[in-house]
Amino acid sequence: MPPPRTRGTALRHRLAELRGHDVPAKALDARALAALAANPGCARRAILDGAGVNKAALASALGSPSAFGQSQFALTRGNAFEAKVKADGGAELLRLVHDKLDRSAEPPVDARVPDLTATGPRGRTARTELELREATAHPGAWTLLDHPMLALEVAGSPAFLEPDAVVVHPDGSWTVVEIKSFPLLDGSADPAKVGAAARQAAVYVLALEELATRLGAEPEGGAEPEGDGEPEGDAGAEGATVPTPRVRHRVLLVCPRDFSNQPAASAVDIRKQRAVTARQLARLTRIEDIADALPKGTCFSPELPAEALTAAVESVPATYAPECLSACELAFHCRTRSRQEGAVTALGRPVRAELGGLTTVEDVLAAARGEAGDPDDPAVAALRRAAALRAEALEAACR
Repeated sequence: MPPPRTRGTALRHRLAELRGHDVPAKALDARALAALAANPGCARRAILDGAGVNKAALASALGSPSAFGQSQFALTRGNAFEAKVKADGGAELLRLVHDKLDRSAEPPVDARVPDLTATGPRGRTARTELELREATAHPGAWTLLDHPMLALEVAGSPAFLEPDAVVVHPDGSWTVVEIKSFPLLDGSADPAKVGAAARQAAVYVLALEELATRLGAEPEGGAEPEGDGEPEGDAGAEGATVPTPRVRHRVLLVCPRDFSNQPAASAVDIRKQRAVTARQLARLTRIEDIADALPKGTCFSPELPAEALTAAVESVPATYAPECLSACELAFHCRTRSRQEGAVTALGRPVRAELGGLTTVEDVLAAARGEAGDPDDPAVAALRRAAALRAEALEAACR
């Protein structure tokens, strides 16, 4: 007799049905999780990412192929810059961390750069955890983890994440380092790109916080504590717990300086992005609510006929905004539908926020002409005032 299906098992089975049992799941990465936080109201993206659907293949099957992603030239340039930043055992990178985030500490000299090589993502995650535990349990020195592997529980299954670097400070605290190829011009960078990097770093911070909490609940030997798990005796005594490491909420963003290839850095406070991402991931763990509302037999396999696939995708509401064009593979498809429906979201989130309950362009125009809408509604009143001013300007121009 098979064991009873748990809630987590049932959810994974349901997500496999939505994806197509013969279709391999596309693993979530930090970029995808950060994009979810940038558009938390989009149920379509939440269910597709939660089910592991390859949205690029889905967009091609729908006839709206995606142009989302970096060019090969940008990838090559980014890899070369990252190698330069991490050269000589990460000496320049650690100098930037010390200068921007921890000047009170001793300058980084002879820092540890442990080898994180292991088999498979689970092996690399375990190796990263071991090295972080070792560096935190013996503070006083700098440690640089180059491309560590972290795990974050998402929708009942682990998502494996790979930050550019994690630095352990002499006081045992942890800092996430993001290395990007866009420039810092006169000490500042494109706000949109900095925001995207901050959201991505927030995902890594959440994963590190989960790991830090787990390490803080373990004895120094690494085994699970017995009894109620409370620490007993001194921190150095056998069976005592290691103090929970502090994950810093200021991350280091490293970019080329001006138009050169020389590294420059900026400390970025990601507390806001971390809070938004945490809320969105908590919502994502309840994607069974979205799945339960879908018609029976819904499937997003790219192998389905175009008509059936389109119906499946349209059965999930989307929240399109122009920002999606730089963050989601389905953006072109959603933009076309949004324009066909006359949705004001196609004009951008600021415009949508100003229009209140008016959700279509037709509703907006009717309200401006005085044909519909509540005159006491501030949005309707503003539209009618704008229409009156426009009419006066046109009349004056025609005289």
